Amino acid sequence: MIKKTQKLSVKEMWTVIGGMSIFLILTATFIGLRFEHMLMAVLYLILFFAGLPTRKLAVALLPFAIFGISYDWMRICPNYQVNPIDVAGLYNLEKSLFGVTDNGALLIPCEYFAQHHWATADLFAGIFYLCWVPVPIAFGLWLYLTKSRNIYLRFAMVFLFVNLIGFMGYYIHPAAPPWYAINYGFEPVLNTPGNVAGLGRFDELTGLNVFNSIYGRNANVFAAVPSLHAAYMVVALVYAVIRRCKWYVITLFSVIMVGIWATAVYSCHHYIIDVLLGIACALLGILLFEKGLMKLSGFRRFFDRYYRYIQ
Repeated sequence: MIKKTQKLSVKEMWTVIGGMSIFLILTATFIGLRFEHMLMAVLYLILFFAGLPTRKLAVALLPFAIFGISYDWMRICPNYQVNPIDVAGLYNLEKSLFGVTDNGALLIPCEYFAQHHWATADLFAGIFYLCWVPVPIAFGLWLYLTKSRNIYLRFAMVFLFVNLIGFMGYYIHPAAPPWYAINYGFEPVLNTPGNVAGLGRFDELTGLNVFNSIYGRNANVFAAVPSLHAAYMVVALVYAVIRRCKWYVITLFSVIMVGIWATAVYSCHHYIIDVLLGIACALLGILLFEKGLMKLSGFRRFFDRYYRYIQ
């Protein structure tokens, strides 16, 4: 690693250029380059080569970059090519555990909310769901910029680690979301396009096209278990507590977290089971990282070296 006073070395320069070239070539070959790929590549290279402060930021952001690449690259081998898709099993389990009776019919909570919804709830649901990635990333940047870089690095690595655990869950148990069972029944139909489901009411209410554009780019609709929507704010809240953030930050994160959990079910994007497994995924990732990986001497040396670099 370089010291703060050192200039960019030739080795570092070619490592970044080579790594970026490999990323772009593999992406173009297997899933096709899109505008956002090129935009992110250009922005990252600008950050890295602009100077030492921005270079340290570029290196610090690597866990988030790897998360984005990993999610996008799941298009190469969809999880439904690895294991059978669960549609009916999850639906029936949800109904047996959390079913509600409405006009004499037993419904899953998502079916109930598909039939009973309110404009105010639709508005807040959209606001909460728009926070699921931006708020944790903004929190991470705040940690970095306020010199809490040890906690920042732990948070960023756990964020990536939780995602990788969740992605493993997608491949171990491919599962359809509740809107799929409601709209298509219990027979898996491959290459089903993404569906905005109940979040479409936010778009209609505000006149925006936010969620339609997001879910139109969904990498895989059969990735409901675990709900990573439910996991992210758990990670952010835990590290906000570790950072000893102000009470109003803890309160705000708690409200957003619970709001996302509720929205996941209210909008028919996740079963309650998915949400509970997402929470478990986050807690498991934090526990394994803090009490497992950080206790391994090899990983600890890597972490300490990484930390010194971004200091």
